[in-house]
Amino acid sequence: MLLYADLHIHSCLSPCGDELMTPNNIVNMAMLKGLDIISVTDHNTCANLPAVFCAARRAGITVIPGMELETAEEVHTLAYFPSLEAAMKFSDAAYSFLPPIENNPRFFGEQTVLDENDEPVRTEPRLLLSPLSLSLEEGFELVRQFGGVAVPAHIDRPSHGIIPILGFINPHLNVRCVEVSPLGMANGFSQYDPRMRVLSSSDAHDLGAILERQQELDLPECSAEAFLAYISGK
Repeated sequence: MLLYADLHIHSCLSPCGDELMTPNNIVNMAMLKGLDIISVTDHNTCANLPAVFCAARRAGITVIPGMELETAEEVHTLAYFPSLEAAMKFSDAAYSFLPPIENNPRFFGEQTVLDENDEPVRTEPRLLLSPLSLSLEEGFELVRQFGGVAVPAHIDRPSHGIIPILGFINPHLNVRCVEVSPLGMANGFSQYDPRMRVLSSSDAHDLGAILERQQELDLPECSAEAFLAYISGK
């Protein structure tokens, strides 16, 4: 089954996300662009995922529960989970490793949790852009403990990419899939290791940046389980 996806999208809960990146706006834009699968992957939290799931059910779009976590090495990693429940439990666990640094909305931007109608529920006080007090290996292990699969994010980018920061991907991490930015794909970076499966999502922080029907996934069914099996190399 050929499906179109964007698997790296930030909502307005990420301080770098535009205020118009609400759950319903994201889902409706994805529907307008003809996508079958999306993942909202906010920095170090999954708190807006319940509202995203509600919006997606109404629109008939499949959501892969996800997060973009930042480890102590300042490496960004996408974490995908089999269910909303698993993602929310992981989010609570990851939050315990988030330093108690207060967000400055005037400098970093607001961090707003919304309900299914895009109404504000609360504002997250801690700065979500802070690295977690977890090493890369510890972060990967925590993701696995909650049934998730970790995918190094935008590995070609000098900012927060695992290759530019560490120089290599440790084989002990057992990585089977990586994300390469669309620009990196255009420059042939996806061929750095032909054994890896490659995602190339938008990393959208505004509605216009959400992908068109560009990223194709060949899955047996449109589900989180099928996607997790794919990025696990199965």
